[in-house]
Amino acid sequence: MSVQPPYSAAAERNKGPILDVLRRVLPDKGLVLEIASGTGQHMLHFAAALPGLRWQPTDADLEAQESISLSVVTADLNNANVALQLDVLKTPWPIRKADALLCINMIHISPWVATVALFDGARDTLSAGNVLFVYGPYRCNERHTAPSNEAFDASLRARNPEWGVRDLEAVTKVAATAGFVREDVIEMPANNFSVVFRKPA
Repeated sequence: MSVQPPYSAAAERNKGPILDVLRRVLPDKGLVLEIASGTGQHMLHFAAALPGLRWQPTDADLEAQESISLSVVTADLNNANVALQLDVLKTPWPIRKADALLCINMIHISPWVATVALFDGARDTLSAGNVLFVYGPYRCNERHTAPSNEAFDASLRARNPEWGVRDLEAVTKVAATAGFVREDVIEMPANNFSVVFRKPA
């Protein structure tokens, strides 16, 4: 009996809108490092649509890493690498240099120190002019953007007090401390945001 890989309905819904943004902000070629790849659905979709880029998925969870790697082999894409285990809090990262970095739906389901570590690691991994793309729900001007996000935030904090929907301004401040400029904020379906940071040239 074949083992079915983990599946996220939310990832299936948002992978298309996210790809539309990535087409505009990613380089035409190079290595894209994805942090916290989860099920791997996003990365596989992006790799198939953007064959000029090489995609490196990662996850802190060993089971997720193994599942992603199996999905990569099954998909038979020549521009998608098997997953590596990467915990943003553990340095050095296994990938030292990349041409772009993606982090989708991690910031709100990890401790705040992980967000700081994400930008510090990105600073050391990306070159001048490179993009760090993050996606997820955010509070804007210290307010939730929808009642559903406020309820989601409460449920996250009930599961783990160190989790929660973050203030976009606080994330931007952390990014600036690490040397990144916030280039764009794009409203996405289901009260999420794509946020594009760039390391100045």
